[in-house]
Amino acid sequence: PCPWDSQQRSTTESCKMAFVMSALTTAMPTVGVRGNVRVAPKAPAQAVSLVGSMSNGSVSLGREGVESASFGVEAGGKWFMISHGKKVARLHRPADQRKALLRNLTTDLLRYGRITTTMARAKAMRKPVEHMIQLGKDGGDHKKRQAEAYVFDKELVESLFEQAPGRYAERTGGYTRIVRTLRRRGDNAEMAIIELV
Repeated sequence: PCPWDSQQRSTTESCKMAFVMSALTTAMPTVGVRGNVRVAPKAPAQAVSLVGSMSNGSVSLGREGVESASFGVEAGGKWFMISHGKKVARLHRPADQRKALLRNLTTDLLRYGRITTTMARAKAMRKPVEHMIQLGKDGGDHKKRQAEAYVFDKELVESLFEQAPGRYAERTGGYTRIVRTLRRRGDNAEMAIIELV
């Protein structure tokens, strides 16, 4: 008779319920987490047994210590670092495409003076546009080289450095204005007109 069984059953019925599970030797990879760090394994875990009848039995599993630390998340097949406290608009693009988009928008705004785009893009491009105008106001060869490295049109940089000091002499900032307009037909995206003041 088995000591844990209140009813005296045959050995083949109740004592066969006790079995031993071997300790897990490998850890399953964490889904959606980047940068698994392997820690030195702890002492080997003891084999765990499931003892008791179905009503009052308890189960506990043991495995060798493999721990992992997470550094990023996976979204849509691409890895992104978690951006706590970073206020850069990603615009649903990788870094290189986002930089090229902002450079193109900045060049077009300096060329035409007013463009229509989405509200998120308008807010994101406000900072580089105002930086280019500030470089034009400050003048000098080094500032011109900095502007030429960002703006795609060198003739546009020449005209910016000629006109910006006179046009924005009384202003210390706020060289652009964003005006809301009708939402875009099709995806209902919030649109805006961004213009030079």
